[in-house]
Amino acid sequence: MLIWELPIRVFHWALVALVATSWITGELGGVALQYHFWSGYAVLTLLLFRLVWGVLGSEHARFTSFVRGPRAVFATVRSLATRAPLNAVGHNPVGALMVLALLAGLLLQTGTGLFANDDLFNEGPLYQHVSKAMSDRLTAIHQFNVGVLLTLITLHIAAIAYHWWVKGENLLRPMLAGFHADIHALPTGNRSAWVALGWWLLCVAAVAYGINQ
Repeated sequence: MLIWELPIRVFHWALVALVATSWITGELGGVALQYHFWSGYAVLTLLLFRLVWGVLGSEHARFTSFVRGPRAVFATVRSLATRAPLNAVGHNPVGALMVLALLAGLLLQTGTGLFANDDLFNEGPLYQHVSKAMSDRLTAIHQFNVGVLLTLITLHIAAIAYHWWVKGENLLRPMLAGFHADIHALPTGNRSAWVALGWWLLCVAAVAYGINQ
């Protein structure tokens, strides 16, 4: 059955590439920071799109389809301790917490980056809207949050490896092909890729407008 529609798969792998680009260019510094800014704007655009698509997208993309309460989370944690596959359709309740944590962490990173400075020649596009002291505090958060994001990403990759090697579930295949061959169920609603493209363009326009204020 189709689990991850094309817009979600494009979002996921574009985000992977852009976050890696942002990290590498941030570490390099110097002239590479221009690319760091551009990749950051692109990441922010993707995040805004994901928030919209989490409300208006297909069934498994919507937050209401995978964000669950404590009881479901604890039940999933107990199931993870066994070798039996979860066979979850979309994100399981524990995976949903990771999704929310990554989205929140990346929003914090891109948001603080808009006001950051390096005390040299580089400033975020909204630097002039805050005091130097506030910019320095936001810059410190931006730098500290890199470690938080790297930890979350490492846990995310470790969870995928755990599902593959311990529980015999290939979570990469559905995110590459969209389909989960091991789950047999009726297809669910799938929003048009053209609708997703329209929303993404609106997010591009919103970010472009915002960084030019």
